[in-house]
Amino acid sequence: MPATEIAVTSAGSVAGKELLIPTGKQGVALGHVQDWVTAKLKSKTALKDISKLVLVKGIKQWVVYEEKSGAKTVRTVFKIT
Repeated sequence: MPATEIAVTSAGSVAGKELLIPTGKQGVALGHVQDWVTAKLKSKTALKDISKLVLVKGIKQWVVYEEKSGAKTVRTVFKIT
């Protein structure tokens, strides 16, 4: 399943889940999300799938990963097509 990385902004909470709104900026297009996950795991980066904790407005299928980068938490959102 092809996936494209998208940029999002947080818009608060809806039904106990965080609402993310795409900004229109798209990043890397991958043949499969697992390619990105495998690369991160090979580099010893701890990932957490938080897809069930968020909603992405206007996107039917998505996956969201969270990783620690120093003191920051980085979220990566993929639109699955």
